[in-house]
Amino acid sequence: MAELCSWVEPNWPAPPGIRALTTLRRGGYSQQPFDGLNLADHVGDDPAAVMCNRQLLNRSLKLPSEPAWLTQVHGIEVVEAGVVPEGWEADALFSRIPGQICAVLTADCLPLLLCSRTGDRGAAVHAGWRGLAAGVIEATLDRLAIPGDEMMAWLGPAIGPECFEVGVEVRDTFLRHAPEAEAAFKTNSPGHWLADIYQLARLRLTACGVTAVWGGEQCTVTDKERFYSYRRDGRTGRMATLIWIEESENHE
Repeated sequence: MAELCSWVEPNWPAPPGIRALTTLRRGGYSQQPFDGLNLADHVGDDPAAVMCNRQLLNRSLKLPSEPAWLTQVHGIEVVEAGVVPEGWEADALFSRIPGQICAVLTADCLPLLLCSRTGDRGAAVHAGWRGLAAGVIEATLDRLAIPGDEMMAWLGPAIGPECFEVGVEVRDTFLRHAPEAEAAFKTNSPGHWLADIYQLARLRLTACGVTAVWGGEQCTVTDKERFYSYRRDGRTGRMATLIWIEESENHE
């Protein structure tokens, strides 16, 4: 019997009522190369296995509702949970209503969570390098409509700075926006750099006034036992990063 026995919880001091986590690949019903808790229905996995994995997630965590699953396109569209239908093309999701779950799927891209210090807003952001460069963090904060110094952020498991090799076009894209982004790139070979996606996200958050930032210590590429990695494996599954506001009776 498959089971969901562990996950990663943010190491942030979120206010009471904010629940958040990133799933691991352990457990679940998917077979190789998606073994085991693949939650994505667009990667070629058996649809029945994905459905069982999602049901296992809901059951094990006693989720208050079905997560809002987006079709992620490495863009900057931000939508509100409960407003758009499942499969809507967007890369960030926010909620103001208890019980509505925001979810993003990743396997190297950065899953970024945001919440207000008062606990009345939560957001999940799919932040690969394209989305970061295009402004998905800024777009999400704009939709949340809360000053940056009243927000908290957590950087979930993503490709680490020693594994993310990029070419000149990626580096130049970030430097055109902010010259200080140069600090996030380390020369690896002629025309190639190692990029620190965590540092790039922190720079964007800081520019928006968000200085309360946690996470950024885990690498999806090097930890094959716990995480899926597209850069490492190519054909692979996806973890889910979730955030929601609990119903008031659950945290009084």
